[in-house]
Amino acid sequence: MYPQTHVCFAGMILKGQSDGITLGSILPDMLNGRGISHYESHSKGSEIYCFLKRHQMHLDFGEAVLTHGFVPKGLDYYGDEKYLDYEKGYCFEKARPFILDTIEACNIPAEMGWWKSHNIIEMGIELLVSSMGDYSGRIKSAFANRILVSEVDEILRELLPDVDFDLQWRVQKFAGLIDLGKAGASSLAEKYRLQMLSKHRIEIDTKKVASLIERAAESVYDDLPGFLKNVAVLVKGNIVSFQTQGC
Repeated sequence: MYPQTHVCFAGMILKGQSDGITLGSILPDMLNGRGISHYESHSKGSEIYCFLKRHQMHLDFGEAVLTHGFVPKGLDYYGDEKYLDYEKGYCFEKARPFILDTIEACNIPAEMGWWKSHNIIEMGIELLVSSMGDYSGRIKSAFANRILVSEVDEILRELLPDVDFDLQWRVQKFAGLIDLGKAGASSLAEKYRLQMLSKHRIEIDTKKVASLIERAAESVYDDLPGFLKNVAVLVKGNIVSFQTQGC
């Protein structure tokens, strides 16, 4: 999912808001890269939380990280990997009707179609979620909290000394690739253009992508609230189970 969606979802689970919760809820996406794969970045949640618990520091941040990824199962697990009896997650299932149009709009080979069309669904969700609250403001506040970012950087360096984190650099890069305002279809498409250039050196048709994002939002409008509510129950249960088992 996209950042404002993660911030919203973490708030549903943790019943509160802080710069720590906001930063933790989107951390896995910022860890991706510089030798850390997408799966690895989304599987560090339990390790990060246990480290923080042992040191009794930034526990709100640590709990927020748990809401995001694959280990334990967070929002992206159910969005990407597996949900109900679908072949993969919710976003991939909703993306099926968009595959061919995404291939055309993004100038990509067919084998990339399902993955990139699931991004279209995620942006459609971001469009809807962004209209519901000031999640962009929370992200700006967390990114501007230099003390928090510096302390989290030190934590990650101590926890995983073999990885070059430089969290401040990651925050700055990430901020340039996401919509930090009230998300619109055109602004999301423009940021996606930058992401596609950065990752694949591919130029997309932003007008076509913006149209797809609007269609994606319409396609999930009716069942998105139910999905988020159901997954919130699942993720909260996963976190409680993990915390009960102990580190």
